[in-house]
Amino acid sequence: MNIEQVINWGIIGCGAVTEVKSGPAYQKVANFNLAAVMRRNGALAKDYAKRHQVESYYANADELINDPWVDAIYIATPPDTHKCYGLKVAQAGKPCCIEKPLAPDYQQSKEIVAAFNRANVPLFVAYYRRSLPRFNHVKSLLDNGDIGDVRHLSWHLSKPANQLDISQEYNWRTDKNIALGGYFDDLASHGLDLFSYLLGEFAEVKGLGINQQNLYSAYDAVSACWRHKSGVTGTGSWNFASRSRQDMVTIYGSKGEISFSVFDEQPISIISEDHQQDIFIENPENIQFYHVQNIRDYLLGETSHPSTGATAAHTSWVMDEILRT
Repeated sequence: MNIEQVINWGIIGCGAVTEVKSGPAYQKVANFNLAAVMRRNGALAKDYAKRHQVESYYANADELINDPWVDAIYIATPPDTHKCYGLKVAQAGKPCCIEKPLAPDYQQSKEIVAAFNRANVPLFVAYYRRSLPRFNHVKSLLDNGDIGDVRHLSWHLSKPANQLDISQEYNWRTDKNIALGGYFDDLASHGLDLFSYLLGEFAEVKGLGINQQNLYSAYDAVSACWRHKSGVTGTGSWNFASRSRQDMVTIYGSKGEISFSVFDEQPISIISEDHQQDIFIENPENIQFYHVQNIRDYLLGETSHPSTGATAAHTSWVMDEILRT
């Protein structure tokens, strides 16, 4: 790819996540153009295309994948379809970004990564926190030794059941056949992937899951402990049957602590031996903007990308280890 070339992207699954979080980024980043979208409901695909000024729309994924004007594909469907679509995109020889988690389990994640490796085609995964300025500032604080040697990380995430849970209407996010961990699969994967980015790959992981409120088939409470290859230890608890919503990560070092939220737009809090400081770094309007921009830079040959098939497959392994019981 050269600096004058335009890459035409197609989206498979133009649902809610693509409305603001991701889709517009493929229109705003230089050298990228959102040329086509697909949704099984053709009327909804047409509506999305009209509202977002996208030239082409499809109700069939194969037609979009094989459209000669589409150079690259963003798969934004539920995770149980990622392998099916991913293998087809790899066979078509087109660069691809897949929504997180990469697949419902580690085995499928490995198969997707292997297919893109065989095709020698780039694969990215939408763990966009690796590209956000807020979390890269946390990484720089850790790398610069602002809290000394890192010893331990703790994360607690909880929230009450929502109206969809209470109604017991179908929700793929809490269907154990698609996401055994329920909201854990959808949400905890973001944080666990981020911790791998900040502290290095995981070496050993233990966990357990349970369903406490019996509103759906997946787990609603998960706990885990782990050790990174660097020797840093970690613990996590995720409960979706609690009274209140909480989201707090604390990283403990030999000379201080850093606290931040994975999902909330809150300041980074630093406490060290000689000072205390809160740093607020705003997120972009389209949360995946920097992630998509980094895809562009990678395709231009300017830099590596922090979220690849390989890094996402490692996160899938961590998730599998936690849910093994």
